[in-house]
Amino acid sequence: MNRIATERAPLSSRLLWALTALLLLASACSSDDTASGPTAAPATDATPSSEAPAATQAPTTTTESAAAETADAPDEMPASVDETEDSEPEPAGPEYQYQRIVSISPTGTEILFAIGAGDRVVAVDEFSYYPPEAPVTDLSGWQPNVEAIASYDPDLVVMGSDGDIQANLESLGIAVLPIDAPATFDEVYVQIAQFGDATEQADEAVALISEMRSEIAALIDAAPDASGLSYYHELTDGLYSVTSSTFIGQVYSLFGLHNIADPADSDGSSYGYPQLSDEYIVDADPDLIFLADTLCCGQNAETIAARPGWDLLSAVQNGRVVELNDDIVSRWGPRLVEFIAAISDAVVSIGAAS
Repeated sequence: MNRIATERAPLSSRLLWALTALLLLASACSSDDTASGPTAAPATDATPSSEAPAATQAPTTTTESAAAETADAPDEMPASVDETEDSEPEPAGPEYQYQRIVSISPTGTEILFAIGAGDRVVAVDEFSYYPPEAPVTDLSGWQPNVEAIASYDPDLVVMGSDGDIQANLESLGIAVLPIDAPATFDEVYVQIAQFGDATEQADEAVALISEMRSEIAALIDAAPDASGLSYYHELTDGLYSVTSSTFIGQVYSLFGLHNIADPADSDGSSYGYPQLSDEYIVDADPDLIFLADTLCCGQNAETIAARPGWDLLSAVQNGRVVELNDDIVSRWGPRLVEFIAAISDAVVSIGAAS
């Protein structure tokens, strides 16, 4: 009895140890499963990060994610490369020194657009309504206002010479390109070239000058010699005119025309813009009358024929009254060619009738 009990004791001990070993092994396995959780934490943490705004994501997260995807799917690598190449941005356009231009000069505005700088013009004055795409505002070219101009945040302003306004604009770090009425044709071309240099459109300016020269030469060549003909150029219905000393007068001189207003300002006291009278004009009896007040003052062949004594003028009786576009005549930009064309046509018509 005692032997049997003694034999069972070791057996019971061995069984107890076996059960204990199994429990320890199970405990160890359970501990391994719990330890695998932290290794998956980056994936768990990546989920909320991918939902956050792109600006808040660290670059390393994106790089690491891309690297992980590449490692998992190496066969997709060529497609990723192709997508990168397709998404490359197109080459940027030229970087110009002046990106925001304000023009409070109608002539300056026309030149800017004619040489290809119009896409950088952000505002123009109330009278710069040509070309039609010009961004017309209520800015004044007659009484420039520094604050109003600066409100458009320009880096270049085109305007007539005005020392105080120019100095104030420059004190704000704004460059100024002055433009004043030319005295000669050469000055017109010089101004256009200056605009080309300032806006980095030099080639376009040279091309414009060349085109204008060619067209003007052709118009002059097409007209007969008009040295025996006289003309009257009307600026306003107040009978203000121009003499040959002005730029407008020089345009007529290209055709050899005689200006009836020259004697009225022989001493230059009117600075080339004398005011004539009905009697003076009737006595001079010009062969041609050019009206540059059709828009401002509503003048035409009929209205002037109703003036005292004007119905007796040769130009009125012979239908040689030329109605001009005020804007084209008063500006010396690219449309100067149109003004010269109107004179050429008038002279040609007289030659054909004689």
